[in-house]
Amino acid sequence: MARQYLDLPIAPPDIAFGLMATYDADPHPNKVSLIAGAYRDEIGSPWVLPSVEQAKSLLSHTPPNHEYLPIAGSPTFLDLAQTLIFGPHLTATMHDQIASIQTVSGTGANHLAASFLAAHLRPQHVFIPAPTWVNHKSIWAETSVPQIDYPYYSPTTRGVDLEGMCAVLDEHAAPHDVIILQACAHNPTGVDLTRAQWETLLEVVRRKRLFVVFDSAYQGFATGDVDGDAWAVRYFAEQLLGTGHEEHPGLCVAQSFSKNFGLYGERVGALHLVVPRGMGVQGARSQLVGMARAEYSNPPRFGATIVETVLGDSELRAQWEQDLRTMSARIARMRGALRRRLVLNGTPGDWSFVEKQIGMFSYTGLERKQVARLQEEYHIYLLPSGRVSICGLTEGNVDYVADAIRDVVLGRREASA
Repeated sequence: MARQYLDLPIAPPDIAFGLMATYDADPHPNKVSLIAGAYRDEIGSPWVLPSVEQAKSLLSHTPPNHEYLPIAGSPTFLDLAQTLIFGPHLTATMHDQIASIQTVSGTGANHLAASFLAAHLRPQHVFIPAPTWVNHKSIWAETSVPQIDYPYYSPTTRGVDLEGMCAVLDEHAAPHDVIILQACAHNPTGVDLTRAQWETLLEVVRRKRLFVVFDSAYQGFATGDVDGDAWAVRYFAEQLLGTGHEEHPGLCVAQSFSKNFGLYGERVGALHLVVPRGMGVQGARSQLVGMARAEYSNPPRFGATIVETVLGDSELRAQWEQDLRTMSARIARMRGALRRRLVLNGTPGDWSFVEKQIGMFSYTGLERKQVARLQEEYHIYLLPSGRVSICGLTEGNVDYVADAIRDVVLGRREASA
């Protein structure tokens, strides 16, 4: 066997993308993909939002522009992105406290935040929820900052483990440590903090003087309510960095437009750094721009132009908000259909959590061997953790999926699979 160049070990493939390749190669007529974090319509096909289609039609009548954007990105896009996540009031009152830069989607925003904070805030630890989106750990592993997992999800209650979370922060967190929080539609669990829980957590963050990194990938997509899905971000920004809170180290928001605009391949995102009142943001913004220049030089233009076209036009904005309601309502409908079938077919356990969870994903509680059986015997694909993408369910396959779940939970084998 040939030696590997530089003795480099072969890195394991990404689990989700590896599974999708296996799914694509599977010839079974009843195969179902519950893997990808991408919206699918009633027949299981990718969906281009009508608001995006209309924006593209408008742009087709303007002269093409393939020139570089500024390193920091489109100023128009950034103004609209700020207002979307922080709301008009906070954007106006805190405009001199926010430094924003366009990024290569949410992954790029998270990566830029990690690099910037590791270099300049120099935290002793970064606290990462367990479980969480896999890239959070991968991104921070590229820095020298030690990671500490904090309990987020309780398998017993199928809810947020707020007590465990706060206990870990109280015991281990130091001032200027970083904590990663998902703003809404938590990936992979689908379980969000209630507003009362956010308020409790804020007091810990304030007392311990922690720097919050909000990952906002599903604003509007989670519930169809753009403002409601941004509540936690706005609450923390106002309470921690408004008038009279100059001692807090700040927070930032990694904002993605992949899900809520369906622009998965266009890589549209932004990073917003919010600093204490009375402190200038020019130095921090210049450092972010310098990091972006060294990493990718200029952000993509086309997707950002679509977003600013939609958000900058009142009619297109109204259509976009209707598109969000269409997507979130279909997901909620599929959650209800899955739960009803699981109850009807006699699947053991309380499956009410399926409807209580929010957003694209559901943490089913299925064990690895049960997940493996779903794939091998029923050609139903989901992550080994038991996370399913609800978007992969349709009226045509939800009964088949629910019945297969019943069979693997009961240990049955169905020859018809």
